[in-house]
Amino acid sequence: MVFFDPTYMILVLLPAALLTGFAQWKVRSAFSKWNAVANERGLYGRDTAEIIMRQAGVPVGVASVAGDLTDYYDPRDKSIHLSEGSTQRPSVAAMAVVAHEMGHAQQDKTGNVMLNLRASLVPAATFGSQLAPWLILLGFILNVLALAWAGVIFFAGSVAFTLVTLPVELDASRRARGFLHDFGLVSPREEPGVNEVLNAAALTYVAAAAAALLNLLYYVSLIRRQRA
Repeated sequence: MVFFDPTYMILVLLPAALLTGFAQWKVRSAFSKWNAVANERGLYGRDTAEIIMRQAGVPVGVASVAGDLTDYYDPRDKSIHLSEGSTQRPSVAAMAVVAHEMGHAQQDKTGNVMLNLRASLVPAATFGSQLAPWLILLGFILNVLALAWAGVIFFAGSVAFTLVTLPVELDASRRARGFLHDFGLVSPREEPGVNEVLNAAALTYVAAAAAALLNLLYYVSLIRRQRA
């Protein structure tokens, strides 16, 4: 069967798992390290958000969400949702994470093209990731390559979402660094910590994009070999 092909395990599944695992370890390690370092201004996550809102002119709601590293910005209700790890102590890591989410809020306010494109790809990503593997498998079982190609096309929508997500996240981190530096929220001593947390977070999106591309290329190669 297609999904038990040893080549898939070696060339796709293993590299993707290793890269994803390393990225997740890296972001948790960086967050844990700098979450234990108090920022010099004694600012909690909500304090950081309020200062950025005021200084950058980006008013948004602030809500809470359970867990660590579960922070996100929701364009539907124009609010940032801050995790317990970002609000319970005045750390360098918390400032970096909150500023990143405020970067998304500013993207939304200014009508960032890539953010809007990503939002438009959500249905395709959801549908493609769930249905595509089954279409491809069914196409091979029934020996109907057109069905398998349809699965690849659907999966490509999911891949496009991960690729568009990468520049959106990198831009949010760039804005975050600007907020923290321009508004005097971090000292030169704290900037390496901010960069380490944001760079580690970015690596998770690089890993996701790489894994999606590996899967897409493998699916295409399978169908091309079937045609030969």
